[in-house]
Amino acid sequence: MRIVFLFLLVGFSALASCDGCEESRSKRDLLIRTKRRWVLSTIEIDEEMKGDYPQFVSKMYNDKTQGKEFRFEISGLAVNLNYLTIDEKTGEVFVHKPIDREEYPCFHVIFDVYDTETNQKIDKELAFDVDVKDINDNPPTFMKIPKDFLVNESQPEGLLGVEVIGQDLDEKNSVNSTFNITVIKQDPLEPKIQAKWIDERIVHLNFTGCFDYDKAKQYQITLEAKDHGTPPLSSTAVITLNVGDTNTNMPVFKKREFQAEVHEMDLIPELFRFKVDDKDTPNTDGWRAKFFFISGNQKGNFKVETDPKTNEGVLSIVKKTNYDNTTLVELVIGVENIEPFTKCQNGKLIKNDSKLYADRIVVKVTMLDDNDPPEFHPPKAKVYENEESEPGRVIFTPKVVDPDSTSFRFQLVEDPADWVSVDEKTGEIKTTKKMDRESPFVDENDIYKIVIAAIDDGKPPATSYCTIDVQLRDINDNKPQLANSSLIMCGNKNKVIISVQDLDGEPYCGPFTFAFDNEEDEKQWKLDPTHGQQGGLVSLKPLPFGNYSVSLLIGDQQNNVGHQTLAVVVCDCGDTDKCRAKQPLSIDFGGPGVALIIAGFLLFLILLLIFFCDSGEKQLKDMTDEGTQTLIKYNQEGGGSACNAEPVYPTSTTAHDGIMQSNVMLKSNIPSEYHFNEEMYKSKNNMTISMNSHHQRDSYRSQEGRSMYSSMASNRMSSYRVSSAL
Repeated sequence: MRIVFLFLLVGFSALASCDGCEESRSKRDLLIRTKRRWVLSTIEIDEEMKGDYPQFVSKMYNDKTQGKEFRFEISGLAVNLNYLTIDEKTGEVFVHKPIDREEYPCFHVIFDVYDTETNQKIDKELAFDVDVKDINDNPPTFMKIPKDFLVNESQPEGLLGVEVIGQDLDEKNSVNSTFNITVIKQDPLEPKIQAKWIDERIVHLNFTGCFDYDKAKQYQITLEAKDHGTPPLSSTAVITLNVGDTNTNMPVFKKREFQAEVHEMDLIPELFRFKVDDKDTPNTDGWRAKFFFISGNQKGNFKVETDPKTNEGVLSIVKKTNYDNTTLVELVIGVENIEPFTKCQNGKLIKNDSKLYADRIVVKVTMLDDNDPPEFHPPKAKVYENEESEPGRVIFTPKVVDPDSTSFRFQLVEDPADWVSVDEKTGEIKTTKKMDRESPFVDENDIYKIVIAAIDDGKPPATSYCTIDVQLRDINDNKPQLANSSLIMCGNKNKVIISVQDLDGEPYCGPFTFAFDNEEDEKQWKLDPTHGQQGGLVSLKPLPFGNYSVSLLIGDQQNNVGHQTLAVVVCDCGDTDKCRAKQPLSIDFGGPGVALIIAGFLLFLILLLIFFCDSGEKQLKDMTDEGTQTLIKYNQEGGGSACNAEPVYPTSTTAHDGIMQSNVMLKSNIPSEYHFNEEMYKSKNNMTISMNSHHQRDSYRSQEGRSMYSSMASNRMSSYRVSSAL
């Protein structure tokens, strides 16, 4: 029978655990009683063991060592740190130095036995745990504690808002790690400050009573954290508590009574200044003064405010006061602070309405009688008038009361369009011109503003003003008009939109009706739509490029018809909505045209040569056309022209399409024998004209036909002249 012995120095605990050693705990669960196996437990060692080292703690046996040479061996962190060793022959385990549980709460130790001859393990690898038994060697400490803290003296009793957190490194949930935190000392003693537990580690400071900044501005609070171990250990900490000054002192006036005399109806920005004393900290809300009326300012004629630089009260008159209504004003003015007032009295914090504690003064203001201005009743009036009414009508008569005078005159102050006049004695306002609602002097609400003044005979004269708003009613006095009298119709489109404007309002404006004013326009155009805010002009057929005029009749809702002329430009726009720029004129003469120009130039040189030859030797003779003419050979030397052509003047006629055409009138008589040559020349010239006629027609469609037609007519006239000379 195999026997397994395990001797423990500190008792036997088969199910004991090692805090913090999860690995050993899982392995130990596998160590059950089986054949040829070790059943290991946990060895407990006192923390910080007293006495001489090394100290014996346990002894190991193994029944498989019988009859063999063997040695014991242990390994692990405890061995590496030289805390534990084993006698390899006897199996005795020793501890060599004190162990701090807070650093190493337990060790997991591997235990082996080897055959010394073969150096092989005799048994399987086993292990045991070493638990370090806690002693109370750590006092509780403060993990979180403010060194200083601010509390206002106006804070009501209860929590201060100071949180303290403590800890104890000894074994959790033991008497060694359980502690209390208490206030063991405070200076000064009032109000009473205590520590209130929140949980096992956290306390909040609270107090009963109230703080008084004037008595104590700073407190020293000493806290102690003490555990329940044997013996108990503790630590202390000090918190400096600073008291913040608040409004615990009301401001006090330096002067109690004020008197003044002022003229009635005067506005005075600074009548008095009031100085105050306050014992609270300067430039804080508990020190800054705030003034208010207790009585006497029911009508709101006065205002009191604080000068932020000097902390003085400033009294001013902001509303005119009439002497006939008020001769003496007695004001009662109080003062408080911006911050609410509190007071610590007999250990209790008093919070009441600061106005109950407010200091007060009396201000007496005597009103001096002055010349009051006339008073309009009402000072602003509204009248209604139809626009374009005949002038001479009375539209307003004011009512005026003057308590100080019975004589006053009226004066026109504002009449921007010069439409009215005012009677100097009665103030009667009469129109002098027709009023136009569409005038720029009338605002967007159809109101024309008039201002008159009433001036009394006092010394000095007093003046008051009255504003009269004339609400002008609209009439249908404006005919519809084209918003744009000229429109562009691109050649690739056949419609333009007609926009209309009417200065009148409803119901004297659109929608409008559209019609032609000329029956001829109906042959070329049509209107679509003929009714609405806009109209449409549509061409019935493609139109040549050019300018066109269309006469229209445009009527409003009340059939007030306006006669309008719309100019339409038909042109080539390309890809845009605007007319393209005109292209420069060009003429393609072709081969025959070039030949004709060269022939004309040669003929001009021949005639010029003949002229110079004849003019040098012969005197010009009067050549009378007697009806007999012969052909002249131009290749003869000295041959001169035997004919005399009169100037040819073009006359203008207008074609059916509106383009000016020129007709040639010949003044010379051409002999019959020249007719053949003339006809031949005409036929050549006409052929040239015919060759260019196609270009002329295209130019006409691009609005350039007139100049081309005129140029062609001029060329034709020159051809006739040359033919006559020949």
